[in-house]
Amino acid sequence: MLERRRARGGRCVRRRVNCGRMLHLKKMTLATRCEVLGLYRRIFRIARTWQSLSGQTEDTLKEKDYIITEARTLFKKNKNLTDAEAIKICIQECQTRIEMGLHYRIPYPRPIHLPPMGLADKKGRKFKLQERLRKIAKPVYLQSHEEIFQGEYT
Repeated sequence: MLERRRARGGRCVRRRVNCGRMLHLKKMTLATRCEVLGLYRRIFRIARTWQSLSGQTEDTLKEKDYIITEARTLFKKNKNLTDAEAIKICIQECQTRIEMGLHYRIPYPRPIHLPPMGLADKKGRKFKLQERLRKIAKPVYLQSHEEIFQGEYT
């Protein structure tokens, strides 16, 4: 059964009510869902008009492809989130990455410089403390970046 509701901007949004596989849509509020879909559309609009700093067609195509691939990967990874706080953090990360990419004209996440972990043993309190400090010091725009690539290289 489909239910129609008015979203922000006057658009009509269809939403399944009695379907088990679309259950995660019921848990996300309509305003949050519209905000997430708006961010997704905004990213693809940015990718369509993206120009690299070097101005070379080859670099522009690589950066456009990176933007599209990164967006699809992250949105697919987070599509089943139901926790409102986790959704809010992902939205904040997305907005931050968009603004930083537009400001610096670089689509890739900016690197962070933290002290190396060579000082602590791999086992023990110092290592756990350094891990905790690294997690706290990680900027919001890199919260999901390392989680994706961590599985590919280990």
